[in-house]
Amino acid sequence: MSRRPWLVTGGAGFIGANFTLYARQVLGQPVVVVDKLTYAGNLSSLDPLRGDPDFTFVQGDIGDAALLADLLRTHRPAAMVHFAAESHVDRSLLGPRDFIDTNIVGTFTLLEAARQYQQTLPPEGHAVFRFLHVSTDEVYGSLAPDAAAFHEHTPYAPNSPYSASKAASDHLVRAWHHSYGLPVLTTNCSNNYGPLQFPEKLIPLMLCKALAGEALPVYGDGQNVRDWLYVLDHCKGIARVLSQGQLGETYCIGGCNEQTNLSVVETLCQLLDARRPRADGLSYRQQLQFVADRPGHDRRYAIDASRMRQELGWQPEETFSSGLAKTVDWYLANETWLQRVQSGAYRQWLQTQYGDQA
Repeated sequence: MSRRPWLVTGGAGFIGANFTLYARQVLGQPVVVVDKLTYAGNLSSLDPLRGDPDFTFVQGDIGDAALLADLLRTHRPAAMVHFAAESHVDRSLLGPRDFIDTNIVGTFTLLEAARQYQQTLPPEGHAVFRFLHVSTDEVYGSLAPDAAAFHEHTPYAPNSPYSASKAASDHLVRAWHHSYGLPVLTTNCSNNYGPLQFPEKLIPLMLCKALAGEALPVYGDGQNVRDWLYVLDHCKGIARVLSQGQLGETYCIGGCNEQTNLSVVETLCQLLDARRPRADGLSYRQQLQFVADRPGHDRRYAIDASRMRQELGWQPEETFSSGLAKTVDWYLANETWLQRVQSGAYRQWLQTQYGDQA
């Protein structure tokens, strides 16, 4: 690994923070994080790196071209790893403009900054510089129950403002490689879960509601299928692509763990029954409640990660059972973190999204 830092955008968010901690604590890689600290960015997620001379945090917007130019000129990174994004489908349905601004315009601004920065590098720096764009399987649309899993050549078919904005950013990254020679890599991942995830996403949301004695709202019939990827496995995959991936190529990173939403919530209830039993002795499953499905709710996602395994030697280490158990244990041991991120704005969003069931 280079002693020149990696510039990580969105490094105070869920996956970005886990990646930053992995890069510093496991790989020994210097890291500079730039994060706007919106509702889902939590600086306390990076508390283990306080006082680390090889870690720098800058609060800022990836849409700020002057800031990006200054960061690149000052820190001279060997790579840029781009996590910064608005990433929640429900929020994109309520307010798509933020998704256009951050995911499309922000990515464009970042690509231009990277292109201009690369032109200032000496030949040896020019040869090693990388721009890695982290994307999602949702750009591929919805799979039929018996359809083959998404792979690197699956046609794009986004169905929400969120997935459409990420699809657009993927296309921009590809275009900057083919048009300008920017040394890019793209990863498309399945649903992540694990420590430090903001409680708008399924697993931490249901955990919070279960512990609070509230209804556990499951969309539709609960049979929507997702491929679940433990976040540390994802971080390891990103690092592998960054160090060994072919420039201009896309790599699908999946957990090989397809689960229905209902089975995820039921398994979560079983883990909580064992680790934090309800006072009345009943199962947390008593709190399950089916609610109206959301618009454009894709039925199934699944990732074929065979390219990662065959070309880069990566495969997930966690099963869904082992990863979910680690996740629940982390949240139960870090309830102060969980309470701190649940601001008034978060509670207001829950009320807007779920109404009286929030």
